Parts: sequence; C-alpha cells; structure tokens
Amino acid sequence: MTTPETYVQQKAAASGSSFYYAFMFLPQPRRQAITAFYAFCREVDDVVDEVHDAEVATRKLQWWRQEVSAAFAGNPSHPVLQALMPHTGAYGIQAQHLHAIIEGCEMDLAYSRYTDFAGLQRYCHLVAGVVGEVAAKIFGQTQQATTAYAHRLGLALQLTNILRDVGEDALRGRIYLPIQELQRFDVKASEILDRQYSERFIALMQFQAERAHRLYDEALALLPAADKRTQKPGLMMASIYRTLLREIEASQFQVLHQRIGLTPLRKLWLAWKMQALGRM
Repeated sequence: MTTPETYVQQKAAASGSSFYYAFMFLPQPRRQAITAFYAFCREVDDVVDEVHDAEVATRKLQWWRQEVSAAFAGNPSHPVLQALMPHTGAYGIQAQHLHAIIEGCEMDLAYSRYTDFAGLQRYCHLVAGVVGEVAAKIFGQTQQATTAYAHRLGLALQLTNILRDVGEDALRGRIYLPIQELQRFDVKASEILDRQYSERFIALMQFQAERAHRLYDEALALLPAADKRTQKPGLMMASIYRTLLREIEASQFQVLHQRIGLTPLRKLWLAWKMQALGRM
C-alpha cells in the first residue's frame, strides 16, 4: 500500500526536476515538508499541462481549491495534502499560499499571451514567487528580508524556465514573452509558433536573458547574511538554473526545436559544490 509520504516522494522524483537535487541535502523533517509541497505544485501544474480540455482543467483546479480548504479544516483526502498538512504549522504554510499557486495555474487557462512585463510578473509571482516564499520558510528562514530574496529568486528561476521552454510552450499555443517586447524586437508570434530563428529573435532572447541575470544578482544581494546557511537549497537552485541560462545563451538560443538541459550528474555537482563549498 502506498503511503502519502511514498506518493509525494515518487511524484517529486518522477518529475526529474532540478529542485529534487536541492532537497537531498536537507534534514529529514524539512526534506519531507518540501517534498510534499513540491508534489502539490506538480499536481496542480500537471492539470494545466496534461488536461487538454480547458473546461475539465478548470473543474479540476476548482476541486483542488476545495481540497485545500478541506485540508486546512482538518480533512485532507488527497495523499499530497495528507503528506503536507503535518508540516504546515511548523513552517508557516497557509491555505492562501496554496490558493495563490492554484490561481497562477488558472492564469495559464485564461491567458496564452501577456501584453507587458508587469502582467507576466503577476503570473510569475503566483507560480514562482509564492513557491519561493514557502520554500524559504521550510528551509529555515530566520530573517524577514529573506522573503524579498525568495520572491526575486523565484522570478529569476521562472524567467529561466520560460526561456528554456519557448518551443515547448509554443506547441501548446502559449507565448510568455510579453507582446510589447516582441514588437520592440520586431518578432512576430507566428515566427515563434513556426519555429523560425532570426537575428531579431536572438536579440529578443538576449534581452530576456540579461533581465534574468539581473534578477539573480538582485536576489543574491537581498539575501541577509544571517540566512545564507539556511537558504543553501535555494542557492543550489540559483546555481543550477543560472548555469542552464548560460547554456541557453551559449547555444545562441536554439530553444524553438529542442529543450536545452543539464545532465543529472552536472546538477548534482552544482548542488554539492554549493552545499560543501558555499559557492556557485
């Protein structure tokens, strides 16, 4: 019989995400909490990515909203929330955090384009900033200022994801790059949907990459010295994703026809280097 703890462990491991490498070095209670929380994020994100009927996906996300409310009222029925609820008190995880993440996933059903960066930032706040905020608490945050760092890092990580997945997202009919910025670089949405590379596309992507690098720098500057040790898992993520960003740049942004990634061994090395040596 699969226990809730086994279920979330399998869900997290099956995703193949870089986040998994950052969890490995945590003490067991924190590792259990972040694994359950990450499994929740995967569950609601999978609704949007795997359910092709928007009406069905909307109903499933509404079910998750009700499940979160029931769980915080003491009646979790899904194994993910059964695994997560024992940790919510210790790490300050609130229903509003989980509802915000669901709201971000709902935006994927409502919007396939964003007019400007401010609109995209709102989406990133919900699907990555809030995730970063909760993760920082689980990792052992002691300083209030660490929340601002977590949100800025979440934005940097999400923008890196967006750059990596431009081609995959286009296959789903989604372009996250803001319309105003496509227009600024004279890149038509149809060119992205048709996987057409150009100097204009490369210039647009370089602009996005430079913004992401600035956000990584800003996030690291916001992290209080007193929390640098507790936040090592987040710093591992920063190291892995920033290395990925540099790989995307080195490829001249050849992301429309392939998914650029790092090998598991390289991710493990980057995570270990941060854990053992404290550097990226």
